[in-house]
Amino acid sequence: MFKRTSMCAAAVLMAVFAVQSVAEGLPDFTELVERNSPSVVKITTTTEVTQTRSSGQQQEVPEIFRYFFGDQLPDNFNYQPNPRPRQGLGSGFILSEDGYILTNNHVVDHTDEVTVTLTDGTEYEAELIGTDPQSDVALLKIDGSDLHAVKIGSSEQLKVGEWVLAIGSPFNFDYSVTAGIVSAKGRALGGADRYVPFIQTDVAINPGNSGGPLFNLDGEVVGINSQIYTRSGGFMGVSFAIPIDIAMDIADQLKETGTVERGWLGVEMYPPFNENPELAQSMGLDRAEGALVARVFDGSPAADGGIQTDDIILSFNDQPVRRYSDLPPLVGQVRPGTTVEVEVLRGGDRRTLDVTIGVLNEQELAAGNPQQPTSDNPLNIIVADVEGSDGVRVERVLAGPALEAGLRDGDIITMLGGEFINDKEEFDRLVTQLPDNGAVAVRVLRGNNIVYLAIPTD
Repeated sequence: MFKRTSMCAAAVLMAVFAVQSVAEGLPDFTELVERNSPSVVKITTTTEVTQTRSSGQQQEVPEIFRYFFGDQLPDNFNYQPNPRPRQGLGSGFILSEDGYILTNNHVVDHTDEVTVTLTDGTEYEAELIGTDPQSDVALLKIDGSDLHAVKIGSSEQLKVGEWVLAIGSPFNFDYSVTAGIVSAKGRALGGADRYVPFIQTDVAINPGNSGGPLFNLDGEVVGINSQIYTRSGGFMGVSFAIPIDIAMDIADQLKETGTVERGWLGVEMYPPFNENPELAQSMGLDRAEGALVARVFDGSPAADGGIQTDDIILSFNDQPVRRYSDLPPLVGQVRPGTTVEVEVLRGGDRRTLDVTIGVLNEQELAAGNPQQPTSDNPLNIIVADVEGSDGVRVERVLAGPALEAGLRDGDIITMLGGEFINDKEEFDRLVTQLPDNGAVAVRVLRGNNIVYLAIPTD
């Protein structure tokens, strides 16, 4: 009996020591949080809602009017409600002691008033210095001094598997802390964010975290928490952050000029190439890697630098190009006027070209492009599969009902007419079954927010 008791006690002690051993190997975030929380701010936005109603729309009149008047409302009766301002919530962090603050563009986009709240409860009305929708970065300024600024790190030096920590205000819970690891780097999500090679983490991010900082264990900001992958609107283990190296370059430009200049190469790529090993082998590659050039724009930097149709771009500015989606972020990061080396495969031979990068102006480019995009569905939108997740990403919203209903480039459609969307094939099937002269309910993931839209189908 004594022997059995001793063995049980020994087993318990071994288990305790094992737990202590594991715990001692985990990072302690307490000092990091205490030191950096004062640099994190809560951002509250207010948007005035204007609402007009045409006469005769009695189905939109409050029930109390119908109770007293029934169907006897006069034809010229026009109910004008007092719409309440729409509130928004996000996070941000202090860049400098004099009050510059970095956050996401989608946190402050199309808002009338932005309020910044510090950890001590002090509130400031913020000035919007500038935004860059393509990278989802916005720069704010508050009238403060001696503020607690963050220490900026390097996203380039960040390693997969490294511990990271987020501080923000999810669901309006002030200064919540979550931690995880870097799951991957260089994630290309396409759509309006095609110029951002996202950092993927498993840090719990929810609505309200958008714009908040992602810290490494040295207490340095390495990213801006921006997006999540979700079916429910809540965290599902996959979140994305904008690399701080890119965000700071954009912030510097916004501070200097209020706008952002982005590099332009001037090629149109062929995305199916990366899914076609046979095609790659026929062109002299062992694997379907690189970006196949389907078109070179006349007068573009690519044309001037000697890039030709059917070239396969293998590297750009000493960075490998594994997939077509790797190229736009690499080009976008280069300041216009810079000459870079571009390695291409042409006719089975590798060659290196010197290309001087130009300035991206998408409006002028679209205006000068004779091959305007077209859609083959009644919503008049162009969609593509979302790499690694369900739904379809809206690549372009053309003139029509979806644009008028508020659908945006970069939105992820997760449900159409009550049915979940897994991929583009399913979207194409469902969109052909839409009723005429009606409307379809569309569930959209926009940043960290779930948005429902009613799009007419007449």
